[in-house]
Amino acid sequence: MKKSYKRTNLLIIEKLKKLYLLPFTFYLLFLFSCSSEPTNLRSLAPNETLIYLETKDLGATLESLTENKTFKDLAQNAKDFSVVRGVQIAVAVTGFESSEKQLTSENSVLNFKPRFVAIAETNLWNWQTRTFAEEVLGNFVNETYGGEVKLEITGKDGGEWFEWTSPDGRKVFAFVHKSRIFFSNDKETIEKCLAVMRGEVENLMKNENLRRAFDANSENKLAFGYVSSEGVAQIANIAGVSAAIEASESDDGRNFIARVLPQILRTTTREIVWTANKTEQGIEDKFVVSLDPKFSSVFKETLATSTQNQANLAEFLPSDIFSATEYNLKNPLIAWRSLLLVTKETTDALSGSFLQEFSGSLLSSYGVSDAETFLTSIDSEILTAQFDGEGEKSVTIVSIKDAENVKKSLAEIIDFKSQPEKTANSEIWTSKDKQFSAAYSGNVLILGNAESVLKCLQAKQNGENFTKSANFKQFSEIRAAAVTFGKELDSAEKIIEVLGNLKQENKGSETSFLTQTSFNDKGIERRTVSDFGFIGIILEQIE
Repeated sequence: MKKSYKRTNLLIIEKLKKLYLLPFTFYLLFLFSCSSEPTNLRSLAPNETLIYLETKDLGATLESLTENKTFKDLAQNAKDFSVVRGVQIAVAVTGFESSEKQLTSENSVLNFKPRFVAIAETNLWNWQTRTFAEEVLGNFVNETYGGEVKLEITGKDGGEWFEWTSPDGRKVFAFVHKSRIFFSNDKETIEKCLAVMRGEVENLMKNENLRRAFDANSENKLAFGYVSSEGVAQIANIAGVSAAIEASESDDGRNFIARVLPQILRTTTREIVWTANKTEQGIEDKFVVSLDPKFSSVFKETLATSTQNQANLAEFLPSDIFSATEYNLKNPLIAWRSLLLVTKETTDALSGSFLQEFSGSLLSSYGVSDAETFLTSIDSEILTAQFDGEGEKSVTIVSIKDAENVKKSLAEIIDFKSQPEKTANSEIWTSKDKQFSAAYSGNVLILGNAESVLKCLQAKQNGENFTKSANFKQFSEIRAAAVTFGKELDSAEKIIEVLGNLKQENKGSETSFLTQTSFNDKGIERRTVSDFGFIGIILEQIE
């Protein structure tokens, strides 16, 4: 059976979009469901899965994102998610494909495409499930690919195959078996799931590490995610390329970063576990990054949180900052050296030696030309802040123990032999190009772009600073190796358009998040509290 989707269907599609505007993995579930025994979706995913995401109760998960103040202020109403109460859904990523698109003779874009399968138990009659796949899922695919998509349906393998082809040749696939739908951008991935269902291939339940992580985090969680060691390795390659492109315009520099960063991540990291939970403060996302024991023990000792009383450096931050991070380390110099040592041990000998040789200049983006001297001369608290979303306006604020040594570490950028400008009970030295400044206010040093440094001095002087904001209390109460407060602009509207109907008069809102990072016996634990969480980030990608 063949079918063509025409652009004349756009009106119908728009109506469906309003009703079913969720990620394609959630589209599979929006029909009336019958009660039945829950399916263990891990038993349907292949054991070679690299990344696995699951929610035990899709309705409860989506509803939890509509109960915060931001949603209530900006939304006219929320969609009715009662029909998917208790429904489970899973997404399994089995691999990545890379492709390069040439833009000009000198520039190109590198794309990474995950091979995924979304598995849903609809709890519908088979004919309802087939109709859903053909009409609702088919219209979604047609809209996504810009119309004129052709559908071919074939009865095979004890069910029905759906193959959609766009005018430019792109394909997506679905397989309907009884009340289940398997949806993927790769036909072989679905075939592996069918082999799993027939008992011919091992399922994900055979992965003892995932099973242990799932059992340990199964209670009262909105969602669960797992990245295997092989998944970490593949993500590391992508992260290396992305970091290289952002960090340097030099081909040599990019090649070095793209080669070394994956080596470090693959060698140190064993697995990543994500859980999302609802709290009184918002949605809490917890990421536990399990490291090789020899590295986790090093980091636990050298990146330990300081227990001494801290100077209130936040008094120098204006109340309207975009983001701020406080590093609260027992010994910043020891922490720095341990990071360099682990980096050297996890890369090849040549790269390790290169990093050690140039380690002194790795803080050059902060204006520091000699990292060792700088870190030796400051107290344990380091406060960094950004004044804009692009990070072009930023500052670093520290309490100093040895002013002269600090000046030596900044000498390549700041000429401290020149006469300083005196303002707001402070002394300010500026770089030759007038873009970078270093200001001393008592025993506090402020480094950053000239405009932002002046704003910090004014905030301290007039008292209109971050300590007076409503967000400061939680920020200051957390004791961790690193704590970050930040804002998100315009993301709430995109998420609300998925979960409900937006009030048109409330455009241009901002939300905030609070993240803490700690080091323990297992490795790294990172917790973030926000209105919509990581699930919201996924929903935000829908166009």
